[in-house]
Amino acid sequence: MLAKVLSATLVGLDAHLIDVEVDIGSGLPQFSIVGLPDTTVRESRDRVRAALKNTGFRFPAKKITVNLAPADVKKEGSGLDLAIAVAMLVAEGLVSQEAVAPYVLVGELSLDGRVKPVPGALSLGIRCRGVHPLVLPVDNAEEAAVVEGATVYGVKTLPQVIEFLNGAVQMSPTSVDASAIGIGCPSVEDDFADVKGQAQAKRALEVAAAGGHHVLLVGPPGSGKTMLAQRLAGILPPMNRQERIEASQVHSVAGLLPHGQPLLVARPFRAPHHTISEAGLIGGGTMPRPGEVSLAHHGVLFLDEVLEFRRAVLDGLRQPLENGTVTVTRVNASITYPARFMLVAAMNPCPCGYLGDPAHECLCTPHQIRRYRGRLSGPLMDRLDLQLEVPAVPVGELSRGEPAESSTAIRTRVTMARQRQIHRYATEGIFNNAQLKPRQIASYCRLDGAGRALLEQAVSKLGFSARAFGRILRVARTIADLDEAERIATMHVAEAIQYRALDRPVSA
Repeated sequence: MLAKVLSATLVGLDAHLIDVEVDIGSGLPQFSIVGLPDTTVRESRDRVRAALKNTGFRFPAKKITVNLAPADVKKEGSGLDLAIAVAMLVAEGLVSQEAVAPYVLVGELSLDGRVKPVPGALSLGIRCRGVHPLVLPVDNAEEAAVVEGATVYGVKTLPQVIEFLNGAVQMSPTSVDASAIGIGCPSVEDDFADVKGQAQAKRALEVAAAGGHHVLLVGPPGSGKTMLAQRLAGILPPMNRQERIEASQVHSVAGLLPHGQPLLVARPFRAPHHTISEAGLIGGGTMPRPGEVSLAHHGVLFLDEVLEFRRAVLDGLRQPLENGTVTVTRVNASITYPARFMLVAAMNPCPCGYLGDPAHECLCTPHQIRRYRGRLSGPLMDRLDLQLEVPAVPVGELSRGEPAESSTAIRTRVTMARQRQIHRYATEGIFNNAQLKPRQIASYCRLDGAGRALLEQAVSKLGFSARAFGRILRVARTIADLDEAERIATMHVAEAIQYRALDRPVSA
């Protein structure tokens, strides 16, 4: 007998519906799966066989053929187990074809018949909302149910699924109030109030957060670069509902959503080690998977000791920094992942690390310093809006007891500046100053005569590129927003220029 059950598989971030067709016919006992299954899918025959036997169902000693359609889509993962098992029971006459027709069944089967969670439940909910009710592992049910319009039934065991399909038990759809899931705030240990000194660095990170700008921190070891970067996510505005779903979808597909948490409650902060591969940072693999740039979507990507990363890995950042997306192309797939994040990179000022440090002598020559900094390519450097020197903090400031300004106070100003940008660019399709295109810069970043003269003089003396020229205007626009000013003043341009530390001549 032939049976068909709907299931789904992930291709990139998107869920694709799969027809699981099972034919049980006469012939020598055999279990074959066709339709571009990967190794995990082929191994489902052993999981399904054991799950059926251990839950009291008979496994037919016949020729069993499982077809996964469409045949030209690569199927991977263990999520098809449940649909294959149910389709076999439909083919055996234990469940009617009409009963299973409306549902999409996804889940991994344990050998004892338990239905185990799978990655990508949020994508499944997005794909099936308003079209098909979903039957998912109970651990995934809330994750898919946060999607408005999705009908999700959480199940624990294979027998429970069969009883539900046969009408022997009644189940209520999983209900989740997404608005009740709290918006995350920085924890106490990640508060800017704990950072002693570094007033200029804090101001620069406030500017970066207000405009969504990328930052390069340059300073000697122990100056507080990592400590500052770790607190940046805490002063960013809370994510809105759409941002939370987009960021959570990437983590869901990667299997990184915390247990019992259907949506991310705080902006992501990712800090990969410098030994990471290009596929690990940008995304890829035989079957493409999201990389760190996508896992940092709507959050912060921190590259500590950025010059220790391989040059090819760093140059792969150009596309996501410019476009906010990453396209990974393979022979059998071309996948686009979202990657709109704030990049914070940290580096030493010279090979020994102590250039400009009054407490340590730097023995590096100007040639060594230029060669060292040259590991960061010019095109990538131009894309870093703020290049900030972070000097070592004097011991006297470290021992002072006065509390510094808290992240909550800074976040209030940042949120107000972001709201002004959202209102200003409501018809432009962008959300912050860092996303301004050249045509939009001409419209929204106009300078008066004194400001234009100052910028032209700085460009002439420091040799800024055309891209750096635009970055300065974007940063000046953000500084004006923090000051609640409609027009960019000369002092806003002057502050933006000073955030191009590495464009100045090197001196030892």
